[in-house]
Amino acid sequence: MKKILIASTSTVHGSGYLEYLLNVLEVHFKKADTILFIPYARPGGISHHDYTKTVRIAFSKINKTIKGIHEFDSPIEAIKSSQAIFTGGGNTFELLNQLYKYNLISVLKSTIESGTPYLGTSAGSNICGLSIGTSNDMPITYPPSFVALGIVPFNINPHYLDPDHKSTHMGETRETRIKEFHKFNSQAVIGLREGSFLSIDGTKILLKGPLKARIFKKNKQPYEIDSGTDLSHLN
Repeated sequence: MKKILIASTSTVHGSGYLEYLLNVLEVHFKKADTILFIPYARPGGISHHDYTKTVRIAFSKINKTIKGIHEFDSPIEAIKSSQAIFTGGGNTFELLNQLYKYNLISVLKSTIESGTPYLGTSAGSNICGLSIGTSNDMPITYPPSFVALGIVPFNINPHYLDPDHKSTHMGETRETRIKEFHKFNSQAVIGLREGSFLSIDGTKILLKGPLKARIFKKNKQPYEIDSGTDLSHLN
């Protein structure tokens, strides 16, 4: 049975790395002593080693051991033998590029769907959707495909920001970009605000956290959903 957390962010304003989620993660990873960390997204170009060190410090607060996937001779075997998996944020294009490079897409998807507990934040959440076409990131590398894991039957836009009608900034809003996406793509998109996450237990997909989320569907007006809403049938 699937056990998945898909979080908009790793850090909310005024708190440390993963701090706002630690109580949830303690329950989510209760059966795992060691968590496999996938650092491929490399926020700010940080090394895999340094990124893993940051994650190791955070998870030590709930007595979990972290092993970076780059520390293994075989990334495929690392995933297959993992007790739990965490994919961190950073650049979604680079993350997906590395997953394709090491032929990890199918094994990661099957391992998650077989019940290995998974946490994704930001880029690590983006890859849970059907594609990474609604990422906020710059395409600094070129994965062979935008097709992602398809753990959920829709796309995800983490760090969703509402338009600021008082701002003088004339650039595109997130809502505008998602409307552009729907000119060429049909799947639904969920805008996850900071501090929000999706909790998947078996076939049920629930919105969790203190805020509402925004749902976008092709040729329809966007609408808000409350925390606690079941999104199992969103597509």
